[in-house]
Amino acid sequence: MEKMKIVATAKQVPERVVTNDDLAGLMDTSDDWIYPRTGIHNRHVVTDENTSDLATSVAQKLLKEAGWAASDLDFIIVSTMSPDALSPHTSAIVQGNIGAEKAFAFDINAACSGFVYGMSVASSFLSSGRYQKGMFIGAEVLSKLIDWKDRTVSVLFGDGAGGVLLEASDEEQGLLSEELETFGDRGEAILTGRFANKNAFAGEISPLDPYFHQDGRGVYSFATREVPKALDKALQKANLSADDVDFYLAHQANHRIIESIAKNFGQSMDKFPTNMVEYGNTSAASTAILLDELYKSGQVKPGMTVAFVGFGGGLAIGAQIWKL
Repeated sequence: MEKMKIVATAKQVPERVVTNDDLAGLMDTSDDWIYPRTGIHNRHVVTDENTSDLATSVAQKLLKEAGWAASDLDFIIVSTMSPDALSPHTSAIVQGNIGAEKAFAFDINAACSGFVYGMSVASSFLSSGRYQKGMFIGAEVLSKLIDWKDRTVSVLFGDGAGGVLLEASDEEQGLLSEELETFGDRGEAILTGRFANKNAFAGEISPLDPYFHQDGRGVYSFATREVPKALDKALQKANLSADDVDFYLAHQANHRIIESIAKNFGQSMDKFPTNMVEYGNTSAASTAILLDELYKSGQVKPGMTVAFVGFGGGLAIGAQIWKL
């Protein structure tokens, strides 16, 4: 066990709600088409915010909830596939915005597995003994990567951020085990944000294509087949059975995918809470947003055993077992 505790959780989503009926005004679609296929009614979309704005709001909420000063932080990690810019990185902007002068900061991009991968990095820092307090945030403004005339993609995604404060602990709580896997040979199943390169010494070696593209059937097959295998490996490392886990907090990609994962893993959907009906798929932010809502509602409590599950771009999977 890597001993540490989750001290606080928080989320931030844009005020603007885009319903399925709103999308029907932009393209040939309807709530009757979208909801049965995805489990999504709404998504939140920015109007005048960027990724660092959402992440900064989460950071401020986390510090207020825990009663920490920004100067208490040793590090800040932000997971995002939709940063404000390549430089400065989003975590550096957050660090400057909250005045966390003592903290080092960096971003990671593991797409929809970003929450699990980020928590893995954060837990490694804290269990090393070199650092005591850290902040992890998953934040996305996916609306800037979407072709809003493509109904196969635009109906799925939303903007948002969620995060946690973590602290080293001597108590019997923390990360019990994890299984991180990458399937790079299948990576083109999810593509987004390709930069054009027309340098002065060569022809065009990569075309500009900023928009999100996804092989929906391929991703569905990948997630429903490989995620249960990864979960089983993580549980074996922790010497636990699937029934020992109180809740499975999975990346909120699609209700059908999560139903299939639960079925293939032999667990009730009661253990797989979802909230994509309101937020859609928020990539690296989705699990953190769900965790905050479950903490705030009292459904998830200290002492419980939970699994965090991520899957998506890369293609990548992450599964962790935590004792809260």
